[in-house]
Amino acid sequence: MILYIWRHPKPILVKGRCIGQTDIAVDKRKLKRLANKIERFVRLHQLPKVIWVSPLQRSLGVGQILAQRGFQYKIASELAEINFGVWDGRPWEQIDKTEIDDWCRDFAHFAPNDGESLHQLFERADSWLHDRVIKSEFESTNGFESNSESNGQPILVIGHAGWINAAKMIAAKKSVPKIASEWPQSVNYLTHHRLDF
Repeated sequence: MILYIWRHPKPILVKGRCIGQTDIAVDKRKLKRLANKIERFVRLHQLPKVIWVSPLQRSLGVGQILAQRGFQYKIASELAEINFGVWDGRPWEQIDKTEIDDWCRDFAHFAPNDGESLHQLFERADSWLHDRVIKSEFESTNGFESNSESNGQPILVIGHAGWINAAKMIAAKKSVPKIASEWPQSVNYLTHHRLDF
């Protein structure tokens, strides 16, 4: 299975804030810019006009624009960014330094109150990817036709930096990072990545 995943456009007013599942707005022009890029990519590579999005508006908004251009978009809550719980949406400077130190000491398993750990994000991403691989293999083996994912067609996704990094590490068969320095840099906004499973 091949997965092409684009990172959503940069949201408004995020500098210095802890952003996970906080649903923040994005300039409509930036949403259209990414929709244009995806539409050109799909046309160039003759791919099905089906794309997966998270329920967060920085991903969903692009899917909705593409739907106006003949795409089908599918919403999956499993594609959402990591949930930072009580930290989510707050300025980093307002988060207790001892909690951040605890996170760095147990990078894989620490979760802020009401949030999820990196390990849980990996499990969520791996489960969704596993389901797509099984569905793709079943449909191609049994001759089913669908709008995507059958006959080895790539899967298209608009995702979030943490989820994308987790998926890239899963594709590379790497384990959940135990220390913060093992976590890769965030992928750039509007860029796409190919992952092979």
